[in-house]
Amino acid sequence: MTRIIALTNQKGGVGKTTTAVNLAASLSSLKKRVLLVDLDPQGHATMGSGVDKYDLSKGGALEVLLGDKRADEVIIKCGEAGYSLLPGNGDLTAAEVDLLSHENRERCLDDAISGVANDYDVVLIDCPPSLNMLTVNALAASHGVLIPLQCEFYALEGLSALLDTVEQIRDSINPSLEVYGIVRTMFDNRNSLTRDVSKQLSDYFGDVLLKTAIPRNVRVAEAPSHGLPVTKYAKLSRGSHAYRVLAKELVRRLSL
Repeated sequence: MTRIIALTNQKGGVGKTTTAVNLAASLSSLKKRVLLVDLDPQGHATMGSGVDKYDLSKGGALEVLLGDKRADEVIIKCGEAGYSLLPGNGDLTAAEVDLLSHENRERCLDDAISGVANDYDVVLIDCPPSLNMLTVNALAASHGVLIPLQCEFYALEGLSALLDTVEQIRDSINPSLEVYGIVRTMFDNRNSLTRDVSKQLSDYFGDVLLKTAIPRNVRVAEAPSHGLPVTKYAKLSRGSHAYRVLAKELVRRLSL
């Protein structure tokens, strides 16, 4: 069974896109067929996959959302990274307005990827860092949510709002939506605040908090400028190792 997973956090700068790209690559290295959907108008997942977001000659996520193109017409094989990509760029900002005129506007992404989802073991959706119609579409199309979270005070406050949103989507649009896990990013165990927040997360969320934490690592930060996941750019780095361990944890947890 294909698992469709939305990576989302309404707070920006928490490593959401970095996690989407590196998790896609790490799952691919485990022989999983992976599709990464870039639903963020910033297009960072597209650039981090080695694809020029300014030159999507075949179209991208916007055209697929609006029904102007089929998903299989715009999906790109990212050979070195190992996964397939449904690219996105700034054109997605137009989706907010355009989707409002669609009768089934919350389900446009679900309809768009339904024809290709079974070709993959995992579909990862990189959401915008805000709650808008694009994020609603991602949550409506997904089986579960993966929440990248930096261990700081404001992140906890944002997490509460995000979980409320997931509950609202479950009640109104997608009753089968689950929270698959919370993953700690940019983790530095030497920092007392990091340790305190991590303990609060563990005490409150229990098994929902994934065991694997992604460390703060310069190689992870460098990789996107080379258009590669860190698992390809710096295979022996701590960040690369952590993402591979995270992928294995998710494979076990979700029986992928």
